[in-house]
Amino acid sequence: MPARTPPQQPPTWTHSAAEIATGMADLVKQAKDVQDSVAAVESPEWSNVIVPLSASNNDKYGLVNRLTFYQHVSTDKEVRDSSSKAEELYRDFDIESSMREDLFKVVSAVHEQSPEVDAESKRLLDKMNLDFTRNGLALPSETRTVLKDLQKKLSNLEVQYGKNLGEETGFILFTREELAGVPEDVLSGFSEKDGKLKMTFKYPDLFPVMKYAQNPDTRRRAFVGDQNKVAENGELLVQAIKLRAEIAQLLGYSTHAAYVLEERMAKSPEKVLSFLNDLREKLTGEGKTEITKLMTLKTDDLASLGYPPEDVFNVWDYRYYDRLLLEKEYEIDAQKISEYFPMQSTIEKMLGIFEILFNLDFVEVTGADRSVWHEECKQFAVWKNDSGKDEFVGWLYFDLHPREGKYGHAANFNLGPGYTDKEGKRVYPVTALVCNFSKPTATKPSLLKHDEVVTFFHELGHGIHDLVSVTKYARFHGTHVARDFVEAPSQMLEYWCWQPAQLKFLSSHYLEPERTIDDDLIDKIVKSKHVNGGLFNLRQLHFALFDMTLHTTTDGAVDVNEAWNTMRQEIALMGQGNETTYGYGSFGHLMGGYDSGYYGYLWSQVFATDIFYTEFMADPMNTTQGLRYRDTILKRGGSREESDNLKELLGREPNNVAFLTELGVPV
Repeated sequence: MPARTPPQQPPTWTHSAAEIATGMADLVKQAKDVQDSVAAVESPEWSNVIVPLSASNNDKYGLVNRLTFYQHVSTDKEVRDSSSKAEELYRDFDIESSMREDLFKVVSAVHEQSPEVDAESKRLLDKMNLDFTRNGLALPSETRTVLKDLQKKLSNLEVQYGKNLGEETGFILFTREELAGVPEDVLSGFSEKDGKLKMTFKYPDLFPVMKYAQNPDTRRRAFVGDQNKVAENGELLVQAIKLRAEIAQLLGYSTHAAYVLEERMAKSPEKVLSFLNDLREKLTGEGKTEITKLMTLKTDDLASLGYPPEDVFNVWDYRYYDRLLLEKEYEIDAQKISEYFPMQSTIEKMLGIFEILFNLDFVEVTGADRSVWHEECKQFAVWKNDSGKDEFVGWLYFDLHPREGKYGHAANFNLGPGYTDKEGKRVYPVTALVCNFSKPTATKPSLLKHDEVVTFFHELGHGIHDLVSVTKYARFHGTHVARDFVEAPSQMLEYWCWQPAQLKFLSSHYLEPERTIDDDLIDKIVKSKHVNGGLFNLRQLHFALFDMTLHTTTDGAVDVNEAWNTMRQEIALMGQGNETTYGYGSFGHLMGGYDSGYYGYLWSQVFATDIFYTEFMADPMNTTQGLRYRDTILKRGGSREESDNLKELLGREPNNVAFLTELGVPV
């Protein structure tokens, strides 16, 4: 095959700290100049308001995303700091832009004209006008002044809540005897104080204690301590709930949840509550069955360790007995499984799955042609061949290993959305996976645990969404969909990591590449998928219903403490002795953008399962179904209502039957 030349060169990654600062300042100035020019238009119409504003927005997103990306991946602290400051500069500009009354007037004038434009353009105009309205610009000036003051107070509360959480330094001192069962490699990382071991509330300390400590009182103290670690945040949340309710009323919404959900797929609090309560009703029976099984395990365990019997399964027992059940009944050995998933061959085979499903071709760029921000990065030119000729899709990057100063989790970053520019030419997307998988050693390649393979598939799902989306406007490109749908495509692709044939295909022992994973190991992996799935999802329902309880009142008057503790026992089905906990003080989602939105994790999972069961369960490698899914869901991005796309794909309204079936719950 002759060499293919991409029609768009990859970005360069050579910005210095000074160039990042200058680049963002120039970009903001250019965007502001466009806004000033548009705001001064005397006879607003589509061509002199929306066309220049949308073109400016299209052009700026890619550069903004790249300049602010350095803070997550650069090895140079000065560059990272400059990138963070560039993001602050852009956010400030974005907030100012969203509150410009002069821009709202001209956009609103065009909106009232109802110009004859294509469906995606009409959606853009509707969204632009709604953005200004939701910011209060249609209100009288004196009301806007009050609104701005309330929003500033709310923002300060949210920042302080996050700051308190980030700076939390609490700990509990335990004797070695009290920590019996916790692996020595964990305990060796604990510092000592007053002759005891110091367990902080950071996850690498807390979770092993909750999973392995044999002493039930140790688990209780660890759990309660963690729940109550930032007591001052409770009052900040109470104040925030009241402010949110007041702001919603000023903007003309009945509740804060009604305000938030207007732009989500769910649309209304009533629909969310109906969804959550229906799941709760159907999962409660399964949860009670799981509790009974865990309680039997607990009774035997306490007797064998010499502890007095207990007649309640408490919330601090869950991680310990969930782990014990997996070990005893399913014999899951994560290390042994990882030997079959060396990184390089797993990547090649994973991409091979997407090549078949979505008719894509991933061509790795090597040698001097690479344009990367770090030598460990992988770069791919991505192509498709739907109509007998090669079509370029976009650029894909993998940055997979930890290093100092790098983003510490796993995420997909859009580094440049696709769109049609003002000359009518296609601008192609650029997307990156940033992960933290173990590095190879002198004797072993990087080996992926099964949950890391799932993570890889999930994040690449976001990347594929970015790559194959084709929209006119950057605003709707790829993962720019309703927030309660954005995870569904990635959650759906996780199912390939649980299918026996696909697990066999993905595997290759690092010492004997021709040897694939044993069938008995595959069987254990698949059977362990939903162990205690009822209880896991009831815990999610506790969080989601608590969130909705806080945000569906007209005045924000909720007894937060009562709601948190009572709802956990009633929904999650677990006791908490005579303990009162204040876990809402460290429930960062509620003050970090997921207010009235926590339901989204379950909401999107239900859609993901429905899609997989309906379209792919019978034949996970069916290219015809893959292309149909690609073009109906992924290609359209946010350019159409997500519910309309889903209904078109499924041939009916989506439902939770597949989700419940997956969990083994009767429907």
